Amino acid sequence: MPRSPSPPDRSPDGSTLKALVSTKLVPPRGAGRMIARADLSARLLAARRRRCLLLQGPAGCGKTSTLVGLRQALLPLGFDVAWLTLTPEDNEPTRLLDYLLASLALAAPAVTREAADFAGRGIDSEAVERTLIALVRAIAAHPRELVLVLDDLHHLVDPRIHEALQWLIDQAPANLHLVLASRGAVPLALDRARAEGQLLELDVRDLRFSPAESEIFLRSQLGHIEQRDALLLHELSDGWAAGLQLLAINWMKRRQELAGSDAKVPGDFVRTHVQDPQAFAAYFEKEVLSRLSPVELELLIGVSACSRFCASLCAALAGRPEARADMAALLARLEGENLFIVPVESGERETWYRLHPLLRETLHERLDRRSEDQRLRLHRMAWLWFRDQGLIDEAVRQAVAAGEGAAAAALVEKSASGLAVRGELRKLIALVRQLPPAEVQARIGLRLWMIRVELFARELDAFSAHIERLRPDIPPDDAISHFTLTLMEATLAVQRDDTDVAMALLPRLLAAPEGADALAIGGRDNILSWLFMHRGDYERSRRIQHDNAIRLIGGVPLRGTPSGTLQGRCLVGLSYALEGRMTQAERIYRDVLREAGQDGSACVDPACLATALLGEVLYEHDETDAALRLLEDRVDVLERVSMPDSVLRVHRTLAAAHWVAGRRLESLAWLERLEDYSASLGLDRLLVHSLTMQVHWRLQLGDIVAAELALRRADEIDARHPDAEDSALGEIAVVAERARIRWAFARGRLDEAGTRIDALIARIEVRGRQRLVAQLRLIQAAIELRRGRRDAARDCALQALRRGHRLGLVRSLLDADPAALALVREIGAEPSLDPVLAFYVERLTQGLGATRNVPDAPQAATGATTAQRAPVEALSDRERDVLALLAQAMPNKKIAAALGLSIDTVKWHLKNIYGKLGVSGRDEAVAWMRDAPPAQ
Repeated sequence: MPRSPSPPDRSPDGSTLKALVSTKLVPPRGAGRMIARADLSARLLAARRRRCLLLQGPAGCGKTSTLVGLRQALLPLGFDVAWLTLTPEDNEPTRLLDYLLASLALAAPAVTREAADFAGRGIDSEAVERTLIALVRAIAAHPRELVLVLDDLHHLVDPRIHEALQWLIDQAPANLHLVLASRGAVPLALDRARAEGQLLELDVRDLRFSPAESEIFLRSQLGHIEQRDALLLHELSDGWAAGLQLLAINWMKRRQELAGSDAKVPGDFVRTHVQDPQAFAAYFEKEVLSRLSPVELELLIGVSACSRFCASLCAALAGRPEARADMAALLARLEGENLFIVPVESGERETWYRLHPLLRETLHERLDRRSEDQRLRLHRMAWLWFRDQGLIDEAVRQAVAAGEGAAAAALVEKSASGLAVRGELRKLIALVRQLPPAEVQARIGLRLWMIRVELFARELDAFSAHIERLRPDIPPDDAISHFTLTLMEATLAVQRDDTDVAMALLPRLLAAPEGADALAIGGRDNILSWLFMHRGDYERSRRIQHDNAIRLIGGVPLRGTPSGTLQGRCLVGLSYALEGRMTQAERIYRDVLREAGQDGSACVDPACLATALLGEVLYEHDETDAALRLLEDRVDVLERVSMPDSVLRVHRTLAAAHWVAGRRLESLAWLERLEDYSASLGLDRLLVHSLTMQVHWRLQLGDIVAAELALRRADEIDARHPDAEDSALGEIAVVAERARIRWAFARGRLDEAGTRIDALIARIEVRGRQRLVAQLRLIQAAIELRRGRRDAARDCALQALRRGHRLGLVRSLLDADPAALALVREIGAEPSLDPVLAFYVERLTQGLGATRNVPDAPQAATGATTAQRAPVEALSDRERDVLALLAQAMPNKKIAAALGLSIDTVKWHLKNIYGKLGVSGRDEAVAWMRDAPPAQ
């Protein structure tokens, strides 16, 4: 049969598409109106603070209505209740995670903020684990009890999902309560919760109505029924909720037919036992469906193809879009007759309904008996309606079911940019995965979006391989796709910290084809800013952003998105920070954070970038505690989201802030974490920063062997990049040389240190790194002081102070060298010193009191008290294992390898350990372990 021509595409663009089905996040509105069941309600309320409540039984036994009633009872008690109705489509970990977070966000928005950043940045099992850890931490800090209801759990059969749910149950904080409803056995290990009295289990026997409850229910449905008749229906249904409701519907119809007669009981009432789904289907077919009008029956069969429906959709499926009002009245009547049609609360314009699962399965059998053309036509009408409403998830699903895979692929491709702009790239990938593989392979645009997944998840080798595989498939005349691929290559270069590759792509990046979208142009400009910044051309880097901002104001939306614009401004701030102009950088970062906060999830990337970079500014201004508060709890997200430059600054700041506070182990742990991160991604520039900071601090601790080992490794890295002067990797030679200077100075080779530092200062003056010059001048002053050249030392110190004052530097000078700081104090006491400079020196020397350079400061500060302090809560066996390895100064990576855990799980255990011991970090935990009595 030839198909009718397709109607014009009236689908909305990506900015108005809805990627989640909102009605899954709210309970059915009518399910809780059945009856108040005092005994069952009392049992549920008594168990409301248990870790897990499990309702298990066949369809129609009243699980959902019981949970709705529980929700209604908990809300007045101050509980926050999140609801998620599961469907077969949710049997995919990342899709489920999206819905889980959306559900919790409706009940308690604050608990999902950090977790949403993790969820939006990965698709692998590690991303799921990180998300759950962030979620559990936030829930633990939530001031109210939080209940998460997962209805129809039997639809989830993926072992990865079971593993995630198991973790959530095992690690649930005291204020998180999971309520699970399933038709079959739940594939979760609940023995521990059961043994601890943290599990309430209800099955079909508990959910079955008693004779008295059946009578109450029947009277609520029928208005009046004799006790003996109520007992008859109870026996026929055995108290099974769906059977009781179905018998009540038929009873009412028979009674209406006998209205006016003397009959007490409908004489032709079919006394069939309706106690299971099979009996339900047979009875419904015979006693209900056969009595519906053709319009009513056609309506129900049609909507069984959809997971939810409303009056407008019903009118479209009937081929009568103008009949919305008639359909609304029909649905309201069928609902009023309790015909297993359940309304769902929703903030959307129309009232949405669901079919009871038993009814939908019964109707599906009728739908399956129809011809293929009839079924395809129904799905086609449904997909066109969902498309026109901007409900993309359901539209794609219906289009594929209609055999319209090409149209579904076109819709996803058209929607891609809009979803990406809103920060919903992972939802876009989930949509692509619903499409027939052949349709994806045939569309270069979709393949380009799909290979973004590897970049999204930091799988850089796979990303690079897919780029090379795709290149020959792009037609020569498809200029936009070629430009997009070039942009992705350049993005890969940024993530790999490879300025040379990015520079080689510069001609193609500058030659953007006509028709390139704003998202691509904005991304291109951000890469150009990064490129010129690392070549030392800060003004050009900033001019790129400034020029495009002017064009945006002039009406040409080159930047395209709030995220792209704000990221560009972060790069402007970073260019100022590289120069040492930290006040200008701070102003930009704070403005970006404020604006990103107003735009929500679409601006997660620039918000993270600004946060990472702001931490460096706070540390520079000697606001070390503020820097720790800003960064420490967000570092996992920042590692996942940010580019190498910002990750470097986060770890350097955290390490330095802990060092200043005297927490040596914590500080070195952050450097080790930076080392692991850098080595895993092949980021030599970041790795050499970690190693050279270790050189500096190991020398201060007197650990000459470790310092020399770190220096040798830094030298090896430097030797791998001999001609990197004009790239970001040129920074390797600078920081490695600074470490050599510190080493020579510490070993008493003063002439060598002096010669090296003269050459290094001249080298970086050319690159405009004024902050580094100021610090090196102060180190130079310390060298000259040791050489006995006091006047030269004073001159170097004054140069450092003048430059530091102009730039507003604090910690760069305080961290330079202890001997130089003593000289600064002396200079500050000179009566002839310029008053402005004297005031600056006073500010610096005030900061000296916060710097503790005694190697055993943490132990001295905490050892006296930790031995007398018992844990707030007993440590588990696993936590004791982690603590024992921590006491051996093992970094997280080695602890994870020794215990067979992931690094994220080790971090999770450490957080719990610190909380139970009442300590702030590694140093205090180790002191507690060393000094605790044997009983502990």
